[in-house]
Amino acid sequence: MAKNTFSPEFMEELKARNDLIELAAGYFSLDKRGYDYWACCPFHHEKTPSFVLHANDQYYHCFGCGVSGNVVNLVMEMESLPFPDAVKFLADRAKLPMPEMNFDNERIVEQKRKKDRLLKIMLISARFYLKNLYGGRADAHLEYIANRGLSVGTVKKFGMGASLDFDSLPKLLLDEGFTKEEILESGVCSVNSSGKLFDAQANRLIIPIINSFDEVIAFGGRILHKKGDREAKYKNTRETLLFNKRKCLYNLNLLKKYKQSNALPYVIMVEGYMDAISLYQAGFCNVVASMGTSLTPEQARLVKRYSENVLISYDGDFAGQNADLRGLEILKDEHINVKVVLLPEGDDPDDVIRKYGASEYQKLLDNALPLVDYKLHSLERKYDINQTEGKRAYVQSAMSVIRESASAAEREDLLKSVRDKTGITYQSLSRDLEQLQPEQKTKSASAPVRLTKDKSDGVKKASRFLIGAVLFHQPYAENYSLNEQDFTDEVHQTVVQYIRYCRENGQKIRITDLFETFGEKCPEFNEILDLNTEERLLGEGAERYFQDSVKTVARFRLRQEIAAITQQISQEQDLSARRTLTERLTALTKELKKY
Repeated sequence: MAKNTFSPEFMEELKARNDLIELAAGYFSLDKRGYDYWACCPFHHEKTPSFVLHANDQYYHCFGCGVSGNVVNLVMEMESLPFPDAVKFLADRAKLPMPEMNFDNERIVEQKRKKDRLLKIMLISARFYLKNLYGGRADAHLEYIANRGLSVGTVKKFGMGASLDFDSLPKLLLDEGFTKEEILESGVCSVNSSGKLFDAQANRLIIPIINSFDEVIAFGGRILHKKGDREAKYKNTRETLLFNKRKCLYNLNLLKKYKQSNALPYVIMVEGYMDAISLYQAGFCNVVASMGTSLTPEQARLVKRYSENVLISYDGDFAGQNADLRGLEILKDEHINVKVVLLPEGDDPDDVIRKYGASEYQKLLDNALPLVDYKLHSLERKYDINQTEGKRAYVQSAMSVIRESASAAEREDLLKSVRDKTGITYQSLSRDLEQLQPEQKTKSASAPVRLTKDKSDGVKKASRFLIGAVLFHQPYAENYSLNEQDFTDEVHQTVVQYIRYCRENGQKIRITDLFETFGEKCPEFNEILDLNTEERLLGEGAERYFQDSVKTVARFRLRQEIAAITQQISQEQDLSARRTLTERLTALTKELKKY
């Protein structure tokens, strides 16, 4: 469970100064119904509103996708920010000073000062490159842009620029008062053997790399005239305090803005800047570039903030090598739904747009292959199935891939695909797959097997209702004393601890406080919230169910305790201890009869 690092007093003031309804109205349209507001959920595509915002309690909940949260959670999602940055966003909005840190404050202040200086260097450099592009000396750069078919509007939107030589940028930055050490730390310049500064992207077309805060953190440079095989076509700023390629995706700033006003069913991930820019110009604004095919867990978690569906659209010769597939598995490990777009051999996304147009590229997106299908496609390229040896190797590898599928229907469909490609009968392939299945089962042999339905389901529902009634201040639950021992679910225990703390300290119970603990996608906490949103806590029927729930939970606790003591008695050798346990067992049995 997530924990915040800010004091309860600061968080309470922060939420009090940032009204949820007012903030949400800046992101999407709201429809007032009684005391609540409704909208189409901004986190999944829908036509009928199922997203409700409670003005009184200052939280939201979606019946469609199950997300819930307070004003901080909303900013985290809409702005794609981690918790501390979302807090700062709201503090700045409310003109509320951020609290000072209690640890190593001088180091943090110095780190911030250094970062601000580096960001200033990056901004000045970006403006310098942009000015160069239209300064009358960048004919080669403009010619390259024209040949790529990029419009003036696109060039400006992405802040593209030109480096004309080795010396102009370092001279400018020194004249602006930056030290040689600061300039080197920013990564925009390097030093030669004699210690002289020079532009690290000299004579290249410049593509600024901008983070989600619209800050320039690095530059990509595209060479215009390659002079030898050792000279890279594209070159990034080296890693710095601002830029870590493993933790960055190109075009996040524009994707974030696009998400704020559009449904985002999926994100297209391409390899290079120019592919992203070309797709964006063609109308595919939901695009980012990984700046290389070796995807990282950090990049996977970053893109997941925007969508849980990712279409990989790398070059047409993206052959599914082991390194490539590991990158796709990284996305899958982060519970991202991955599909791979198959492009014509030798073409990249930019080529497809220029040769065939946006409509044809959209067809390729529509026909993207799920990851398991793509793995089989990759095996076809790896083995020559027209040769006996190649066919056998292909089938053996294909069986291992198909075994990964948890769906029997999907396995059947994939087996039929292998049958059609190889001519081997479905029955033979199915037997081969069955021979592999025991290995898969062995891996999970230690996992517990549930032979019967969990009898605690009814108890869990009753527990949920008791907590919901108290949490939402129902009159019939006012005098009910919550006991942590009555609740076995971890989420329930946490809510009960919070309620008891508020009662014992004379504080108001606020649902919104709990979102700092649970986040917005805690299924069990959302089940409790559903009780209030669907008004199942109201009326005489709800009151009767509450009284029944009190008895259900009490009976369950007593039976568990009776079972435990009975087990203890059977194992206890000491007569005095057995007598004490028996007396306790008798008392519990009498108490159970009351319910």
